[in-house]
Amino acid sequence: MTLPALPLSPKQIASIVEAEDHRLTIWSGAVRAGKTIASIVAFFIAVKKAPDSGLILICGRTLQTIERNIIEPMQDPAIFGKLASAVQHTRGSSTATVLGRTVHLIGAADVRAEGKLRGLTACLAMVDEATLLPEEFFTQLLARLSVPGAKCYVTTNPGSPASYLKKKFIDRMNEPDMNLRVWNFMMDDNPSLSPEYIAATKAEFTGLFYMRNIEGRWVSAEGGVYDMFDHEKHIIPRGDLPQMQQLIACGIDVGATNPTAAVLLGLGVDNCLYIVDEWYRKPSSSEASWSDVRLSKALREWLAADHIPQTDLEPKYIIVDPAAKHFRDQLLEDGVKTVAAKNDVLEGIRTVSNLFSTEQLKISDHCHRLLEELPDYRWDPKATERGEDAVIKTNDHAVDAMRYATFTTRRRWKPYLKALPATDANDFDSDPHSKAIGKY
Repeated sequence: MTLPALPLSPKQIASIVEAEDHRLTIWSGAVRAGKTIASIVAFFIAVKKAPDSGLILICGRTLQTIERNIIEPMQDPAIFGKLASAVQHTRGSSTATVLGRTVHLIGAADVRAEGKLRGLTACLAMVDEATLLPEEFFTQLLARLSVPGAKCYVTTNPGSPASYLKKKFIDRMNEPDMNLRVWNFMMDDNPSLSPEYIAATKAEFTGLFYMRNIEGRWVSAEGGVYDMFDHEKHIIPRGDLPQMQQLIACGIDVGATNPTAAVLLGLGVDNCLYIVDEWYRKPSSSEASWSDVRLSKALREWLAADHIPQTDLEPKYIIVDPAAKHFRDQLLEDGVKTVAAKNDVLEGIRTVSNLFSTEQLKISDHCHRLLEELPDYRWDPKATERGEDAVIKTNDHAVDAMRYATFTTRRRWKPYLKALPATDANDFDSDPHSKAIGKY
């Protein structure tokens, strides 16, 4: 095996070399810091030296994220030169071939995934974005690495300091029995990034996401979710809305006993996104729940009304809460095609946060409910204590509708806006929801 002449930093090279001497190596730190490339190079070397006995595994949140974050870079000749041809994989298959060895690809989206590991014996494992994997799965994985000299290579962006990966592994790296090496990477450690890109990316994150994704710090999600939201910067009088190039989407959060909220996302001629209008229905305590038929009728009547001066514009996509399949079926019966919202909450929040931080998302002052909800949309302190990032699920209906509309259609509006930072866990162009939106 001949490794290509990659532009690796001294820290990347040191992490690759020292990985051979430890059972567990963790690459942590900022986005675009070179963690994944360093870990892949180390993995190539480990595969070449792996014993004949024991399986080789690559684990991640889903098969799709493994393909996107690990397999596709490994197969890219622009990165790995001729070595890329030594990686064969058919998209959707649970195995790949790397340097002639079969590599098993295992998704671990929930605790049930732990059962996929039972009974196997492994000699080498690579774990992508470990903080997104259940602790039970990770613990079982380490137990299955029982071949003498077995190794586990892990990448992660920082999360909560109460995360199992931080408390039970990273914080114990100096304990000799752990046989563990932890590397913390910053964007400045990646020689392939220009100073201009680094400066621009740093400017586009704020608050929690800046501390985690730029500073590489393990900090708790506390306080307001959109703490960068500023009434002076982000609210625009309805009469001052610019002309819209298009109404990109209507995002809908559906409730039976809870409120139902809808928002309209537009793209202005100034290449900025706007929430131009909202619809909100809150059932009273004495009122019977509306049927899907009645709710569909009311929503369609609102959609048909004028929301902006250009009365000929209609939303290109109707993005609906993915849990509300019954309501989507009703809308389809009524002649309205819909798209199930991409409901990756943290990635959606990160996208909206970036838009607010760069002042590329503004809200009409006509959206009273949304503006009421934003200040009260907060991180859940009980979840933080458990090492999880979760929001308090109260009074969040219009906020969720905004996230659905914005995050699910990001492939549609991305070319019009100035660059937003993509994260290691979020590739805009590889997401199946994005492809469904982008093909129209």
